[in-house]
Amino acid sequence: MAIYLFNTLNRRKEEFIPVSSGKVGMYVCGPTVYNYFHIGNARPFIVFDVFRRYFEFKGFDVTYVENFTDVDDKIINRARELGVSTNEVAERYIKAYFEDADALGIKRASVYPRATEHIGEIVNLIQVLMDKGFAYVVDGDVYYDVMKFDGYGRLSGQSIEQLQSGARIEVDTRKKSPLDFALWKATKEGEPFWDSPWGRGRPGWHIECSAMSMKYLGVPFDIHCGGSDLIFPHHENEIAQSEAATGRKFVNYWLHNAYLLIDQEKMSKSLGNFLTAREALKRYRPMAIRLFMLSAHYRSPINFSDELLRSVESSLQRLQNFFYNIEDMLSRDIMVEPRSKEDFTSLELADTLLNEFSSAMDDDFNTPKAVAAVFSTIRELGPYLSSNPKKTVLQKLREALLSVNTVLGIFEEKSKSKDLDVQEIERLIREREEARKNKNWEVADEIRERLREMGVVLEDTKFGTRWKVV
Repeated sequence: MAIYLFNTLNRRKEEFIPVSSGKVGMYVCGPTVYNYFHIGNARPFIVFDVFRRYFEFKGFDVTYVENFTDVDDKIINRARELGVSTNEVAERYIKAYFEDADALGIKRASVYPRATEHIGEIVNLIQVLMDKGFAYVVDGDVYYDVMKFDGYGRLSGQSIEQLQSGARIEVDTRKKSPLDFALWKATKEGEPFWDSPWGRGRPGWHIECSAMSMKYLGVPFDIHCGGSDLIFPHHENEIAQSEAATGRKFVNYWLHNAYLLIDQEKMSKSLGNFLTAREALKRYRPMAIRLFMLSAHYRSPINFSDELLRSVESSLQRLQNFFYNIEDMLSRDIMVEPRSKEDFTSLELADTLLNEFSSAMDDDFNTPKAVAAVFSTIRELGPYLSSNPKKTVLQKLREALLSVNTVLGIFEEKSKSKDLDVQEIERLIREREEARKNKNWEVADEIRERLREMGVVLEDTKFGTRWKVV
């Protein structure tokens, strides 16, 4: 079945047709590395990771590019505050980014280009714009001449006049139009710089993404992703400069996620509700944050609150318990082949889950509907697991859940649980079972407490003792 995406450029859902059959090129605007990324940034990083995973699930070969903006006014100011070089600031927070992104289950990109490592490509692209008459120099700064580009405002859906009256643009009388933006910034004292035909300086923000995306994905490429706050001016300017330089369409599909709110308010430092992903990871289970981000459609605003996150943690635990129960049962000596009506109905539910999941994801990555299909399935199958399940049925259910999880990335197999010695856990459980048989309740309780300290909770059932990670 075809995948349909909501293309911001055309404001409608469109069938995804890749530039190259069987391949997908995706570019995601990554962080400006002057601090830890906040929980609002975590939303696009997680949802676009899931989109990438789904393309791979469907058999596409995905080239996933996510940049680091490692030269910028914010980085320069941060370096001054800390009394270190801009390079030290960038390296510190790139390292922190990987730590936090890894904790959230975000797969590593195919490429992580840095602006400072692509100055040559950036300078060459600016030179092309100069040669074609789309850029001009003022006191060593190079500006893009917006009025020269026909169709400026297409992505944001506004005319030049609307953009001029509604945008927050720094007044600079040297520019031909208030909307003109910097391609190259002349060096100032104490700032990093590189040589260029227009003098020493550094690149503007917008030109960095054009140069890096075109280098790794070509023109046109398939999908450009980012938060809705990037539609204007960042992505609008990327289109203008890229298409002016190449004379070709820049990107076929533009995908943008909506804002994340905290307690129904837009996150801001002035309101005191600013929360970094690192801080959130200390309060909540990483996979609960991930599941929370997938619980609303990516184009709808989502409200982040402690109450909601605690609720999601409970839901995640139910899902993990269900999956771990299946794993436990499969390790036991139970009947293999399905025989009863309940067996065959449960087999069909595994197929239904995969069909409903794929149908939801094919429809503009409808993750809440996809997640709902998973939870609906485990609700329906709860009674079956408590009756007389067959090994063949359980194996198919396990495979279906693992298949869905390659996209969602919200739980692990016990054998892959991080920082846990599964063999040691199973050994302690056997010791406890032996102690219980001998009515040595003190030893049994000591083992239960030891496991609890390891982050493992036990559940005694008629099928034996099961365990779960908390």
